Amino acid sequence: MSTKSATHQPYQPWLNNYPDGIDYFAPIDTTPVPERIARAVKTHAERVALDFLGKETTYAELGEAIDAMAGALQKQMGIKKGDRVALLMPNTHFFPIAYYAALKIGATVVNCNPLYTVSELTHILSASDSKIIITLDLALTFEKAEALAKKGLCEKVVVAHFPNALPTLKKVLYKLLKSKDLSKPDTSSIKSQVVHWDDLANANDVADKVDIAPDDMAILQFTGGTTGLPKAAVLSHQNIAANLSQIDLWGLDLFRPPAGLIAVLPFFHIFAMTVCMNTPLVSGVKVVMLPRYEKLPLLKLIARTKPSIFPAVPTLSHALATAPEREKYDISSIKIGISGGAALPSETKELFAKATGGRIAEGYGLTETAPVLTCSPLYAPNKDNSIGQPLPGTDVQFVDVEDPKRFVGPGERGELVAKGPQVMPGYLNNPEANEEAFVNGYFRTGDVGYIDEDGFIYIVDRIKDTIICSGYNVYPRAIEDALYHHDAVDECNVIGAPDEYRGEAPIAFVKLVDGANVTEEELMTFIKTYISKIEMPREIIFKDELPKTLIGKLSKKELREEYAERSGQKAT
Repeated sequence: MSTKSATHQPYQPWLNNYPDGIDYFAPIDTTPVPERIARAVKTHAERVALDFLGKETTYAELGEAIDAMAGALQKQMGIKKGDRVALLMPNTHFFPIAYYAALKIGATVVNCNPLYTVSELTHILSASDSKIIITLDLALTFEKAEALAKKGLCEKVVVAHFPNALPTLKKVLYKLLKSKDLSKPDTSSIKSQVVHWDDLANANDVADKVDIAPDDMAILQFTGGTTGLPKAAVLSHQNIAANLSQIDLWGLDLFRPPAGLIAVLPFFHIFAMTVCMNTPLVSGVKVVMLPRYEKLPLLKLIARTKPSIFPAVPTLSHALATAPEREKYDISSIKIGISGGAALPSETKELFAKATGGRIAEGYGLTETAPVLTCSPLYAPNKDNSIGQPLPGTDVQFVDVEDPKRFVGPGERGELVAKGPQVMPGYLNNPEANEEAFVNGYFRTGDVGYIDEDGFIYIVDRIKDTIICSGYNVYPRAIEDALYHHDAVDECNVIGAPDEYRGEAPIAFVKLVDGANVTEEELMTFIKTYISKIEMPREIIFKDELPKTLIGKLSKKELREEYAERSGQKAT
């Protein structure tokens, strides 16, 4: 163990080994994102900002739509500075318009995953105290918004008509062939609370100017731990502005016209919000959107739009690089892949480079850090299995796992802690979590690793029990709670295990009530009503007894060892 005290000298070997052309001490622009979007609108007015399945929106049109929605939210909906606005929708042009409009008038955006269950969304809406929900009339999203409104969790539901996001021909075909996928808000049981997007967009209201300070709350992004309910990370305007500036500095001229970026990752996810939406759009880069990942549509989209930047989770990059159909499509326009959300296998890096002719760089971060802390060099050599070096203005250190107030020495393993302008001030209304989250002024990531003599960082283990599936945080407690709803379940415990497609997958161990009889298939069907598809365990293993600690707490350690032995895999 190191004897270093809390007053140690920071170990920053990256300072002498930074990529050429990047200044670690460069000023970080923390101008609020709405102002920077307005600047981009003026500078790049005629350029295409958004492309959704062929429907293009120029920067000038984006700016007009943001201004119109900002005015309507303020004047028609009564949204004031500090009010919370929940966004519940997949990627379309409606998302960035609503997002920037809300931020422009000082409101706080609450990002919601449309795949979440009503139960999960109930906690988010309740904890955030959201005033309105903005959603689409897709059955997938509107019916959840409707259920939330019925519970009294919002005052109004703003509904955009999904076909209006499509090019003319696709819009007509969608209405003819897929109208069953749409809800009918005007006949809903909450019709008195429904407000149509088009009515707001055509209201011709001009928003009063709202002064926004760097430390004002911009985003409530819900994350979680292994116990309790998800926590709301407070991200200030400074946090989100700083991180996109840091990414831009790291990328040198990557995010500059005429570059284009493919946004397959959903904007409500923190990685996509910053890397796929904010960073490119403040710089005049075209963002080409897909509402969800589908292999052939993605290949066709890349061939048609020729993007140069491809942010993705490793599973998506692997799927793109190994798709048999890719030989039919030219995807060589991709110069840089940015990987995040989970560890990037070396095999995926190699396959991606072979398939595209470009290179892929691994980044690392968390919801609480807006999100990026480190990244592999985009143009210089990087090291296998490393998450790269700290971004400009970011300090990464390592502390003793047992005594986090004590820093470990150079090269020693410890818990990764970080500070920088992108690190959140804390969780909303959660002093206990805030006390635990910070030590010596650094944010505790819960990941164990080390830094080498060149300033490259490696992650080797995880203190927290969070399971990362396809880039999404999955919390064992949520799955365990779902299992406990079944009368036949006496005890249960969930661990993570390596998964070829998802990176990691949950594995559930269950002890049944004496005399009870239920199959794995029956339990799987039962818990689908409580958790999302992403959270579904890969398998459920029944045991007569589950291991416990000396104080009687269910223990995951023995289950990890058992699963590793029986499967030949190392459980996480």
